[in-house]
Amino acid sequence: MSAYTIKNLEDIDSASSNPLVEARFGRSHIDSEHLGISHFRYGPGFRSEMGHRHREQEEVYIVVSGSGRVKLDDEVLDVRQWDIVRVAPSTVRAFEAGPEGLELIAAGSDRPEGGDGERVEDFWAN
Repeated sequence: MSAYTIKNLEDIDSASSNPLVEARFGRSHIDSEHLGISHFRYGPGFRSEMGHRHREQEEVYIVVSGSGRVKLDDEVLDVRQWDIVRVAPSTVRAFEAGPEGLELIAAGSDRPEGGDGERVEDFWAN
């Protein structure tokens, strides 16, 4: 393994089939043993109905453009450009874009082989 990796997130194909969402997951592209980095771009007004949590992995999200809201368990908070949101593994989280959309960078730490994420369906409805 090389001592460094340079990869442009825009060169990674979006994993989303939704035309209002771009989701690029860089973990497998940077050859890191301990870090993951992802890029999300939500169209104006998009709300992720599904939330997720982890067994072990802590995450941090950085709002790089736009604004919106984040739901953390039962609390809904406004977020704006350059806000940093740290989320403990067991906290369920999901985002909603404001009128100009929402662009995020997410970073995570070590995780078990194959991941440790758990989906929570209909999260905003709860």
